[in-house]
Order: sequence, then structure tokens, then C-alpha cells
Amino acid sequence: MRSVCRPDLNRATGRLFPRNVLLAGAALACLCAAGPASAQSFLDRFFNPDYQPAQRLEPVAPAPRAQSLDRATITANKVTGPKYYTYKADSYETVSLAGLADVQTAAAEGQASGQDNTTAAATATVASVTAELSEFDLARPALKSMKFKALPEVGAALKTHYRDNPEFIWVTGGASNARAQAVAATLAEAGRFGLDPADYAVELPVLAGLDEEASRAALIDFEMRMSVAALTYVLDARRGRIDPNRISGYHDLPRQKVALDDVLTTLKQASAPGVALEARQPASPQFAALVAELAHLRAAKDQGPKISIAAGTLIKPGQSSAELSNVVSAIRHRASPALEAAHIETLGNYADTPEFTPDLVALVKAYQAEAGLNPDGVVGAGTIRALTGDSLAARTAKVELALEQIRWLPEDLGARRVFINQPSFTAVYYEPGKAPLSMRTVIGTKSTQTSVFYDELETVEYNPFWGVPRSILVNQKLEILAKDPGYFDRAGFEVTTVSGKRLSSADVDWVAVAQGRMNVNVRQRPGDDNALGELKILFPNKHAIYMHDTPSRHLFKKDVRAFSSGCVRLSDPRAMAAAVLGKPVGHIAERIATGKNNSEPVTARIPVYLVYFTAWPEDDGSIGYHDDIYDRDSFVQKALEATRKARGGVRA
Repeated sequence: MRSVCRPDLNRATGRLFPRNVLLAGAALACLCAAGPASAQSFLDRFFNPDYQPAQRLEPVAPAPRAQSLDRATITANKVTGPKYYTYKADSYETVSLAGLADVQTAAAEGQASGQDNTTAAATATVASVTAELSEFDLARPALKSMKFKALPEVGAALKTHYRDNPEFIWVTGGASNARAQAVAATLAEAGRFGLDPADYAVELPVLAGLDEEASRAALIDFEMRMSVAALTYVLDARRGRIDPNRISGYHDLPRQKVALDDVLTTLKQASAPGVALEARQPASPQFAALVAELAHLRAAKDQGPKISIAAGTLIKPGQSSAELSNVVSAIRHRASPALEAAHIETLGNYADTPEFTPDLVALVKAYQAEAGLNPDGVVGAGTIRALTGDSLAARTAKVELALEQIRWLPEDLGARRVFINQPSFTAVYYEPGKAPLSMRTVIGTKSTQTSVFYDELETVEYNPFWGVPRSILVNQKLEILAKDPGYFDRAGFEVTTVSGKRLSSADVDWVAVAQGRMNVNVRQRPGDDNALGELKILFPNKHAIYMHDTPSRHLFKKDVRAFSSGCVRLSDPRAMAAAVLGKPVGHIAERIATGKNNSEPVTARIPVYLVYFTAWPEDDGSIGYHDDIYDRDSFVQKALEATRKARGGVRA
């Protein structure tokens, strides 16, 4: 059998050539005389298995080009973020007490709840032949037509209690008792805890001029209203008056479950029922600090004149400004005694001159450091906000909102935890026996806001890939790709199909991607330019938010740090990773130094809270006040106002 691959010897080199190569060379030599085009055509036919002869009579039409990726296409397909809602208050239901009107009802409902027929019948018989009925039993007939508006949880707890305990709590001897008076006093003081006393107000029964039957009806009506008020107070105290998830799509907080089953029994048995009711308020130190601050603010008067500094003022060291005298006055008003003592000579010698001298720069830097600002000596927007501060009314409103919002969180935040308060631009790690680890953060912009939720830490990933979310791909990267389709190929990104096939950035139909007709995965390889920096700390959630490093370190020097796409950037990610893993920072450095993508689990149960408080207790015992960077406080205020209107309608 003839072989086409039989080698022949090249005598000059001692190497073997296949005979067909030799034949091709000879043929090529002959074709060269006919011109280079003929020779090239011959080589294409001989060596290229995919060679297709040109169709000289009918030229091939070019492939259709993808639709142009213009600004209009990008704008039309922008990925929008969560929305703020028109708040709808909790629905009240009509609670009918007709089922409690008959003495036999307790037995009948007991039968429905599992008692056998004999037991239920015996109970009914005993009740029917009892010669002397209790005060409650004598008043029961009035319940037949009695209805109340109440929150569903309150209505259910009310009926369950009186079904199982058919006796008065708040009435003794035909009148309201001391227990009722003690609890009424506590309800009237609900404002101390940021609640609205009007939600729990119950009028004492007026019995003058009433006959016996009407008096009994008035007393049992008062009994039920007092119980509804106490139950509503406990519900509000434990979970808050509003459901945060109805405020916006940025809020993702499970509403706290509140057990009301034992409330009325506990209040009946308590020697100090008013104290027992108040004890249902959250017991956390943070809540106690906010309550104390609210009392302080309500008792205080505005301290001194309101100091104003002209909007847009910017004073750099060495410059002059007529506003400098207002700046120094504000520092005098707000500086701590320690800061004032350290700069007493500068403050004493200042004569309202406009020159920003080195001594005044040092004073400003000291104030900035004390206020938690970047101590750069430049009087800008952040420093002016800190100096002019909130009015007494504004601070009071912020604390009142904080007392509502803290009820959305677990009462026990955890001994080990990471607490990220977005308006303060800080992340703090807590662990018993150690000083809090606090660091600056960068959070989402106003158009890419960081969500409010809590979860548990799971993983620390080193030298991470960055998977580009669709929102960033469409909203930010497509404009770059419109001008430079090969951008991803050169910038350290990988583009793949859903099945994992690698694609060139320049070959992707980005219009189809923008319109959702084509799905691709884009990720940035680890490296110095990676958007996530050296590491990220994961707590998987539906918002795709996590903590991470960043190559944009300069942003941490700013006072207002809302620059991310929603994730939380850390100023000291190595320290945070070491803390949550319980390992030295050197261990973190070693894992990063490998240069390879690797990870390790967070083995301890450590919750992480991404919250939004414009007033919050600081670790030094003070209350920190912060700007409402996302204007969320106004939406919480609107939700509370909607709740007030809904409850006012029920009371009316």
C-alpha cells in the first residue's frame, strides 16, 4: 500500500522529508514562472484544509454588523435600582368579642381546642348552675355586641387570653383598680421611648348616672380597651410601629416576632405592673443610651446663638477669608474642654482677622480630628457641617427616629459583630475583651445606595476575581465599550458565555447584552488594578453586597465617602479580615502574597449589620449625629405620619 508520509532523506541536513513535500516543492518551482499569485493559490490548496476557492463571478456579501452601541441604546437599557414606596400603615382589623359573651363559651372553645366532650359538658353544666357569678361573668352579655379595631396580633392575643382567663384585670369592686392606674401611667409615658402616647390612651369609665347593666357594660368595655392598649404598647415596643420593608426596596429587615401570649397574665400577676410593662422595652445598652439622650434633649434649651458659615466657603491654609471669624467662633462653641485648653493661647489672641495663619490651621486640624474628620486643615463642606451642627429640634428628631429603627434589629446584636453605620461612613468590629476595631468606609452613591440588612460572615477571599454585576456592566461599562469594544481584553477582564466559553470583548454584541438578548459573564482578574483590591469579606445576600479592599485609597481621606456601587470598601481590610478570622494580620499578608485566588471560611458566628442611623451611640459614650446622605429619614418620617393617621382614624 502506498504511503503518502514515506520520508526521503535531505542529504544536506541529514533530515528526512515526506515525499509529498518534495513533490510540492518541485511543482511550486514550476508555478513560480507563472507568477506569485498562482504560487500562493497552489500553497493554499495544498496546505490549508479549510481552503475555499474564491467565487469570482458572485462576491461573498459581508456578514451583517451588530447594531451600533450608542448613548440612546445604553440609556434605554439602564438597570434601575430599588425604589422608595408610598408607605402603607399596618392594617387594623375589626375584633368581635361576641364569642366571649356566654359563660359556656369557655367550655365550648375548650372543646374546640381539644377537650373531650365529657369534660366540656361538665364544665358547661357547672357554669350554668353556679349560683354566684363573677363580676366578669355578670358583665359578659355586653361583649355580644362589642367590637374593637386592633392590630391582628393584638386581637388574637386578646381573645385567647379572655377565653382561657375569663376575669377582670383592670377592674375591682365595680371600678378601675390600682393596677389599671399604674399601667395607664406607664402608657402615658410612652413618649420617653420615642412612642406616641396617643396610641395607648384609654379613658376611665364614667359610671355616674348609669344603671347596673350599663355600668357593667362600661366596665368590661374599659377592660378590653386597657388590654388592647397594653398589648399594642408591647408590640410597638418590641418591633416598632412601622414595617421597614414597606419603606423602600433598600430595606431588607425581617420584622421582629413578638410573643403576646403571656403579656396580660404577667401584668395581672406583677406586684408593680407599670414597671413590668415598661420592662418590655428593649434592654440593650444602645437603646438605653438613646432614651437618655432623648430625655436630655427634651430638657435642654438651645445653647447659645446659632452660628452660621456662608454656604460654599472653602478656606485653605495660608488663604484669607472673612468667614474665618465664624469658623473660630464655632470651634469655641463646639470644642471639648481638652481641645480648648490645648489651644487656649490661639483662641485668646485671635482678633477676628481673615488670615488663616499656622496657629489657626493647627486649631482647625485639632477640631477636625476630634470630630472624626480628615485633619487636613482645610475648612470645607464636611468641617462646616460639623461646626454648624444640627439644631436642638433636628437632633431630637434624629434620636426619635433612631428609637424606632433600633427596634427593627435583634435586641442582642451579638458579642462579636461587625457594625456598619452608613451615615457615619464607619465599620466597627466588636469582640469581648478587646477594644473595638473601627475603620473608615466608602459606601454607595445616592444612585447606587447601600442596602439596609443584616447577615452572617462566611468567607474571606484573597486576590479575588471581581464578577462585574449586570447593573455596573450596563450602566457604567457600556459607554466605554461603545468607544473601545476591545477594552475588556486589555484591561484584565475575562468575558465568557454562560457555559464558560471565552470570548473576545471586541466580538461580543454588546447591544444584545444591554437588551437582555444575550448573556455573558465578565470578571476582572486578580491584580493591582482589581476593583476589589487584595481581599473581600463575604456574607452572601441577595443584594450582592460585601466588604472589600480597593485600589482607590485616596477616597478614604474625604469626609463624605459615598462613591461605591453599593458594596462597602474598607480602609483597613487586612485588619478586619484578621479580626473576623481570629488570626494575626501576618497570616492575611501571607495568603495575599501567594498572588493566587484563595479563600478560607469564617468559622465563628459573626453577624454583620449594615444599618442607617443619623443618631447612634458612640463607643466613647456620646451620641454621634450624622448627615442624612440618602434622605432616608424623610421616608421614615412619612411612614410614621401615615401610621399616626391610620391609628388616629381608628381612635376616632
